[in-house]
Amino acid sequence: MIDFSLKYCPSTLKEGFDTFSPLALRRLFGGKKVSYVLPFVLEYAAHNIADVQRISISGVQEKVSLLLDNNALRLIKANEHGQYILKPIPNSRFGAVDEIPANEHLTMQIAKQVYKIETAENTIIFFTDDKPAYLTKRFDYQTNNDKLVVEDFATLAGNTTLKGGSSLKYEGSYEDMAVIIRRYVVAYSVEIEKFFRLLLFNYLFSNGDAHLKNFSLIETPNGDMVLSPAYDLLCTRLHVSDSDMATEDDLFSGDFETESFKANAFYAFDDFMAFGTKIGISPKRVEKILNQFQQDYSLTQQLINNSFLTAESKKIYRDLYTDKLKRLNYSFLKIV
Repeated sequence: MIDFSLKYCPSTLKEGFDTFSPLALRRLFGGKKVSYVLPFVLEYAAHNIADVQRISISGVQEKVSLLLDNNALRLIKANEHGQYILKPIPNSRFGAVDEIPANEHLTMQIAKQVYKIETAENTIIFFTDDKPAYLTKRFDYQTNNDKLVVEDFATLAGNTTLKGGSSLKYEGSYEDMAVIIRRYVVAYSVEIEKFFRLLLFNYLFSNGDAHLKNFSLIETPNGDMVLSPAYDLLCTRLHVSDSDMATEDDLFSGDFETESFKANAFYAFDDFMAFGTKIGISPKRVEKILNQFQQDYSLTQQLINNSFLTAESKKIYRDLYTDKLKRLNYSFLKIV
């Protein structure tokens, strides 16, 4: 049984709040006082299916579109576009399935607060039957409701379902994804470092489902393309026994392997050092970025403690993170 009584802001996880903090209200709802309890339950949405405009189904996780009407979130109606995406507990047999919303929320908050990765604004929210859901604010609409162009990497790579099945989103390597950024992004030197940092984050927090559709480019108001805010970040290993990398070819294109990987069969400091330089980041910058991900920040531990995960899942989450932290601090070249 998960204890969802509020001791912390359900968005920022800051202590001393039994509802949304003022900062969370500004970021999520433009300062409007919105309840952390939705005025409906999941069964209510299912019985009114004509009123529910689903964004998509990614795997087994249903996504429902909501908008803010005065001070309340509601399901969108026909011909309305949503401002928020709601992801309830999936109907699946994954391990600790009830904790998927809490997992995604925690991981997104760590990315934003600890590593300063730009993320979609998000929170844990509850139905009237106390079941939790993950809520994220859409980033592809401007304040005047004009929609910005967003293209995920699977589309940019030509890996669409018209050519085959959904597994196409896993084709290629992360080095191939860097090639996509170089092809479409003018400010490559800036955006490739953001990509590298996001890749390191996904590895450190055991996100084994960071496939091509979970990376996107977004149009700026000036018409340029840049990396979109990060989304769909969670520690998948908490629920499934997946691999360290989501792409079929892992980090590198072709048959390239570092001496470290050949000796140990896991990715460590040397692998990411080689990867960073191969995609065009200077060795000094690569090492500096890697150093940021080799630290065990106290805020990371605090956010894990304050999260809505159960005590057992907090321990597993922390153990997985600690194991990856050791790998990022391990260098085969420095010990041989």
